[in-house]
Amino acid sequence: MITRLFSAALRGVEAQEVEVEVNARGADKPVVIIVGLPDAAVRESSQRVISAIGASALYLDDGVKTVNLAPADLKKEGPSFDLPIALAMVAASRTKPFCCDDCCVVGELGLDGAVRPVKGVLSIALEAKRRGRNRLLVPEANAPEAAVIEGIQVHPIRNLKEAWDFLEEEIAIPPFHLDRKAFFNSLRSYETDFEEVKGQHHVKRALEVAAAGGHNLLMIGPPGTGKSMLAKRIPTIMPDMSEDEAIETTKIHSIAGTLDLNKAFLTTRPFRSPHHTISDAGLLGGGTNPGPGEVSLAHHGVLFLDELPEFRRSTLEVMRQPLEDGDVTISRAAGSLTFPARFMLVAAMNPCPCGFYGDMKRQCRCSPRQIEQYRQRISGPLLDRIDLHVEVPLVDFRELSAPAGAGEKSETIRGRVMAARRIQNERFRNSSNATNSSMNPRQMKAHCRIDGEATGYLAHAMEEMNFSARAHDRILKVARTLADLAGSPNIRGTDILEAIQYRSLDRKLFS
Repeated sequence: MITRLFSAALRGVEAQEVEVEVNARGADKPVVIIVGLPDAAVRESSQRVISAIGASALYLDDGVKTVNLAPADLKKEGPSFDLPIALAMVAASRTKPFCCDDCCVVGELGLDGAVRPVKGVLSIALEAKRRGRNRLLVPEANAPEAAVIEGIQVHPIRNLKEAWDFLEEEIAIPPFHLDRKAFFNSLRSYETDFEEVKGQHHVKRALEVAAAGGHNLLMIGPPGTGKSMLAKRIPTIMPDMSEDEAIETTKIHSIAGTLDLNKAFLTTRPFRSPHHTISDAGLLGGGTNPGPGEVSLAHHGVLFLDELPEFRRSTLEVMRQPLEDGDVTISRAAGSLTFPARFMLVAAMNPCPCGFYGDMKRQCRCSPRQIEQYRQRISGPLLDRIDLHVEVPLVDFRELSAPAGAGEKSETIRGRVMAARRIQNERFRNSSNATNSSMNPRQMKAHCRIDGEATGYLAHAMEEMNFSARAHDRILKVARTLADLAGSPNIRGTDILEAIQYRSLDRKLFS
C-alpha cells in the first residue's frame, strides 16, 4: 500500500513542497529505506521514527517501508521530515485508505514521540499557502511563527500520537489563533535610547542623516568615546518595520536558526555585530549547506563592524557587491542561492593602532609607518561605499556630569527620520528603491539637481580633495537626504557643504 503526505524543504530563504510517499511490502523484519536525495540527518530519521512510533503505541507492521521524498533532484536536509515520515509509515501499515491532501506537516521527533521545533517554519507556511494546503501541522513551539501568515490553519502538535489522532479525526486540535496586529505591536520596543548618550551632538546628527537616507557610516575616534554605544542605538531611530519587511527578515533568521522562540517574530530592526575574526563565509554566507551570513541576518537592519581595520581585508572586500546590489548570490556546483542583504553598514575604528593619534590630551605612541599600515587595511573602494565619515572625540566632564535624560529621545529623532522617509516613499513610489542611498543614475539626474552656488561648492571640493566619481554621487545622495530632513524640495548650498564635511575624513586620514 502506498500513502503520501506533504511537507516542505528549505532552499535558500524559500521553501519548496516535498511529497512524502511510503510504500509498504511484506518481509520478515522491519526495514526502512529512504530515497530522494536525503542528507545524513534525514537518513538517520528512520531510527528516530521507529522508536517514536513504538513509544506512541501506534501500530507498525513488519516489512520493508520505502520512503520517497519527491522531487528526487531536490536535496532534503534536516530533521523536519521526521513527523510526516512517521505518519505516512503508520498509515501504510493500515488497510484503511488514508488521504490528507489538504495538509502540510513538519516536525522533528524525539525517541519518545515528542515533537520538537524546526527551522524555517515561516517559509514553509508561505509555501503551503501558495500550494493551496488549508492546514499546517507544526511543532507547538513554532505555531506563533507560522500563524503570522493569514489564510492557513496552523495546528500546534505536541507529540506523534496527538498528530495521528488528529488526522484520524479522533481528537480536535483548534487552529492557533494570533492577533497579528496586537502581536506585531507588542514586540516593537527597544531596551536602549539615544537620551542615554551624553554629548556627541554632531555624531548624533550624522546618525540621524544615515538613518533617514539609509546611508552607510564610519565613526573614527579614540577608545572610550562611545562609538559602540551610539551604534547600538541606531535601530531605535530607524522607521518601524512594515509587516512585509518583518516577514522577510524573520524568514532569514528562522532558516538560520537564530530566531528566539519566545518572540517567534522579528518586529524590530536587527542589529548584528560580528567579531573581527569572522570568516568570509560567516560574513557573506555559504558553507557545505549554504546558509545566510551576517550581511543577510542584518537585512532591513544594521551591520556594525567594530574595530574595522582588524577585520581581514579579504573579508571586508566581499561586502562590496552586497553593498551595491542589496543581495548575495552563493554559487556552488549543485546550483546558486540568493539571499537578501539590504542593510545599513555602520563601522567604527581608532585613528591609529594605539587609538590616540590626533588626541589633544593623550600622546600617540605609534610610528608613522605603523599608522600608515593600519589605515591601509581598509581599501579605497570600500571607503567610497561608506557615505558618512564622522569623528567621535572624547566627551568632556561637563557633558558627562549632565543630568540623566537631558539628551534627545530616540522617539523624537525617529519622528524626523520617518518624515524624511515619507518624502522618499513618495519620490520612489513607482520604483523598487526605498531610500536615497539606493538611487540609480537616472533617479539622481531627476532628484539631485543643484543650483549654481551648490555646483561651485561641489566642483571646488572635487578638485581640492580629489574625490572619486563614486564619492561625487555619494555626496549628492547625502545632500538629498539633508534637504529631505529640512523639508526642502531642492538641494541647497548648505546641504552640499554638510555632505562634503561628511566625506572629507577619508582624504584627511587615509591619503
